[in-house]
Amino acid sequence: MKNILLKGSPLRILDGTSRKSLGLGRMGVLIARAGVGKTACLIHIALHNLMENRKVVHVSIGEGPEKIQAYYQVLLNELMSACKMKEDDDSRQLVEQNRVILAYVNKSFELGRLRAQLENLKEALDFSPDAILVDGFDFASAEPGFFKDFSELAGLLGAEIWFSALSHRHISEVNERGVPYPCHNIDDMFSVILHLLPEAGGLYLRLLKDHENETFTERRVRLDPSTFMIKDGL
Repeated sequence: MKNILLKGSPLRILDGTSRKSLGLGRMGVLIARAGVGKTACLIHIALHNLMENRKVVHVSIGEGPEKIQAYYQVLLNELMSACKMKEDDDSRQLVEQNRVILAYVNKSFELGRLRAQLENLKEALDFSPDAILVDGFDFASAEPGFFKDFSELAGLLGAEIWFSALSHRHISEVNERGVPYPCHNIDDMFSVILHLLPEAGGLYLRLLKDHENETFTERRVRLDPSTFMIKDGL
């Protein structure tokens, strides 16, 4: 399973970028409308890291840990079925050992609380994440300085941080660099920006920002809508 996951991972869209990855201490964001597959793509980013023996913290805002764990199981089952693989207990064990899910429901998420829980993971379990995924944060409600504080946390932890961001069909704001709402006014906070978008030819993942590279050629890959693995475009 490991080789298949890494070969078809949506994160491979970064293979041709200036740094080949997001990078420790940096922040990236995945933008998509509701129901398109933000969480599935974030889980693929998590799996990519997990298959490379990196530790991952999945931060869920609004949904409980059981539901997030079920998402992982469903996606792994879909992958195994689509690729006609036999059950791979080693890969599933790798996921369970190196992933922690932190869930915040009923508007209980605060950056200070997350920081305290990450410190507790390090002290109690010697668990320091290489990647942190933040799913479900409401960008529209972000207070001034929130992403700057998060960026400082990324640098302090030496971890890469990926956010999901919810766009809306009826909000068409796009900045001069092609970055849509809700990141059009804060794109300088992110080193990598990805946009997941259904088009006539299928489901596409587009690269909108490549670190400090202002002359990069826009890249896009087509994803399988059931497994979210890359079908073509590399």
